[in-house]
Amino acid sequence: MKNLRQGGFTLVEIMIVVAIIGLLAAIAIPNFVKARATTQANACINNLRQIDAAANQFALEQKKTTGASINFPSDLTPYIKLDSTGNVPKCPVGGDYYQDATVGMIPTCSLGSTVTPAHVMP
Repeated sequence: MKNLRQGGFTLVEIMIVVAIIGLLAAIAIPNFVKARATTQANACINNLRQIDAAANQFALEQKKTTGASINFPSDLTPYIKLDSTGNVPKCPVGGDYYQDATVGMIPTCSLGSTVTPAHVMP
């Protein structure tokens, strides 16, 4: 008589596969979270650069000097690419506001240095 062996995986084989998947997840997830935070900070910094460029363009066209006040965001909306709702872009992490009150000052995000990486222009 033939001894028929049923096909399938043993418990040890399944445990090894689960351990390998767990190890790969333990390596990949923190890297994914860090990459996401860095990308969001870079998007926020790019928004700050756009606001700064718009403020400089506004100052040139309106003959404003350094230190002159800006009515943000209404003065800058003609000089900046608006989002799909017609507003100045917001921080992708959920910062409450961008602030640019005077010509020549670096615009700031409400999150600033409170998050890692920081949302400040270099």
